[in-house]
Order: sequence, then structure tokens, then C-alpha cells
Amino acid sequence: MKLARKMINSEYQVILLDKNNYHQFQPLFYQVATAALEPSAISFPLRKIFHHTPNVTFRMAEALEVDQENKRLFTNAGYIDYDILVLAMGADTNYFGMKNIMENSIPMKTVSEALYIRNRIISNYEKAINTENLEDRRAMMNVVIVGGGPTGVELAGAIAELRNNVFPKDYPELNFKNMRVVLAEAGPKLLAGMSKEASEKAVVYLDKLGVEIMVNAAVEDYDGLTIKIKDHESLHTKTLLWAAGVKPNHIKGLREDQMIRNGRLIVNQYNQLKDNEGIYVVGDLCVLEDGDYPRGHPQVAQVAIQQADNLADNLKAMADNRPIKIFKYKDLGSMATVGRKLAVVDLPFIKFQGFIAWITWLFVHLMAIVGVKNRIFIFLDWAWNYLSFDPALRLLIRPRYVKPKEQEDLVEEKSE
Repeated sequence: MKLARKMINSEYQVILLDKNNYHQFQPLFYQVATAALEPSAISFPLRKIFHHTPNVTFRMAEALEVDQENKRLFTNAGYIDYDILVLAMGADTNYFGMKNIMENSIPMKTVSEALYIRNRIISNYEKAINTENLEDRRAMMNVVIVGGGPTGVELAGAIAELRNNVFPKDYPELNFKNMRVVLAEAGPKLLAGMSKEASEKAVVYLDKLGVEIMVNAAVEDYDGLTIKIKDHESLHTKTLLWAAGVKPNHIKGLREDQMIRNGRLIVNQYNQLKDNEGIYVVGDLCVLEDGDYPRGHPQVAQVAIQQADNLADNLKAMADNRPIKIFKYKDLGSMATVGRKLAVVDLPFIKFQGFIAWITWLFVHLMAIVGVKNRIFIFLDWAWNYLSFDPALRLLIRPRYVKPKEQEDLVEEKSE
């Protein structure tokens, strides 16, 4: 989307393809999952972004295969011939080959998955009220999050705050001392990509909220009730939220020598696909090995945005016969919110935590949202939740089962 917006009024005819007709703001998925924001607040119609842009058009279609020799892209809506193809399909949940976990855990890589988490948690508590057996009731109430990165930390903090302040008012019949919120990380520390100070402070904040933290805890299996963890006790839960890793989305027609072992596509310093002058790759899907990042850049939004920015400038320069510039990533820092008034921020020139970090996190994410109306709605939601600490979106809205013939158009398939 960043690339397409920068190409408005350029000499190129730009066609933006996406299987959804909206842009979704991933950093706030966890707030949809924990009933703090409505899905529409972090989603924005792509067609609205490109009103009055005659050289940029949008088509809702899923890319299926690339014919590199004939410069043709096949989609579920037909094929399209291209001069330049930019692949920016991002990444999806990585289950590391564990089939049971793929079948029984819940990922959070789309708005619909975040909404499903919200429904699952609320549905479990509605059932728990009518469950007589204490162990069964505890399994319904417990929430286990796997993955100690920003997503896992933010989810754990938000769910712990719901348990501490909101759910006891909704479900006075339940004893929330029986509810465990567990954050399991396979590595030795939380927020591995951030500073030591941020990692240690996140542990302090989560401990304060009553989150049980398990490090060096590699999850080995999950059957829908029991989680088996290497060198740790087994856990019982009906809700396992998987935030443990990502893998690049795949498209047919690319050769094995154009990708590394995990499926990321090899590009040069101009984000051009190996051995192909007409295809460029940006974001989580590509890997550029240079001196500063011998194993490729981190799979974070800023890399994708800066790559799109650089590529747009280069495409315009190519049209004007001007020299193009290599991509050089500038690390602007990273941040994570742990709970209400609690966050950690690492900037290139300073590191800080606590309330000021939380305000900084709010401002940065609010400014990154597409659309003035969405920003206003999110600001009002945050202000209300801060003053009342009673998010009003705890609705169990279950989609009605659709007829099989309608399923392909109206229901999103579970990714593998």
C-alpha cells in the first residue's frame, strides 16, 4: 500500500492486488482480540484510499502463480500481464511443522483471527458459568500465549488486565483466582529483539499484572486441552494463542535457488529478485543479506515501509533515466505496550519505560493509522477505556453458517 500510494500521479499504471478489500493495521490486532477496539477501527477500505487516482487501481484477487518467462501473474480472478511485478505478500503464522498445534491453537495474523480470539474467550466464560467440574472450568478460563515477542507480551498484558478488572464484573459467578494467564517463550528472555532494559522491565510489568512467565519453554504438543512443554509442567487450557513466529507466504512459479531455506526470497540491494530483472520483493517476504544484517533484516513493519519508499523512488528514477539508489535500512527503534500506563520503548538515542513510554506508544500508533475518522474513533475508544476501564465491545457475534456454495466467497480459509 505504501508503494502504491507513492506511485500516484507517476508515469506508471499501477494495479494493486489483495485478497481482502481493506488494509489492516497489525500492531493493534491484540486490542480487537481483547475487546478494546472494534475491527473497523483498524481496517480501512483500499478503494477509498485510491479515490481520484486514475493511474492506480485496485482489484480484489489472490495471487496464485508467477510465470517468470512470460511476465504473467495468475490469480483466482484470471491472469494479468506485467512489465514490473512487486511481491509484498508478507508473512503468516509459523507452526514449525507441528500439526496438532496448527489444528488446535489460535493465531493472530488477520482481523478475522483477532475477532475469533475475542469470540473464543467470551464463549469460554459463558460456558464456564454452566460447567460444574472445577478442572473443566479452569481449562476454559485459562489463557496461554506462546511467543514472547511484542505481540505475545501485549496480548498477555491485555488479557491479564481484563481478568483483573473487567471479567469479575461480567461474570461474578466465576472465581477469577482460578484463571491463569501464562506467557511461554522458547528462548531465554522476553522481547528478544529489544534491549536488556526493555526485556527486564516487561517481566516486572507482567509480573505486577499477575502473568505467569515461562522462558526456555518450547511447546512440543497441544491436543486442544493439554499443552506439553519441554522441561516444564503441562498446562491445561481451551485457549492457546500462538504468537511464536512467522513464515513467508508462498506463491508458485519461483525457483528454489531464488529463496533461502525458510522460503524468503533472495533480493539484491535494489530489492530485485535474484536472476529476474522484472520482479521486486519487499517486506517480510524478502531477504537481503548485507554487512549490517548478514541474516537479513528483521521482519518488522519499518523495514517493509522503507523498502517500499526506496523502490518507489527508484521506479520513478528509472522512468526518468536517473540513477537509482540502493536500499539502506535505518532502524527507528522498537516499542511494546505491556498494559495500561505500562510500555517499553527503545529508540536509537534513548531507552525509557513506564507511563511516558506508554504515551509515546499511543501517539506513534495513532499517527500510523490510515484515515482521520479511524484515528478519532481509536482515540475516543482509548480515552473511554482509560477513564472507565470497561471496554464495551465484549459481544459474542458468531457468524451464521453459510451454504457450501457461498462459503468460498464469504468465509476466509484457515491458513496452513
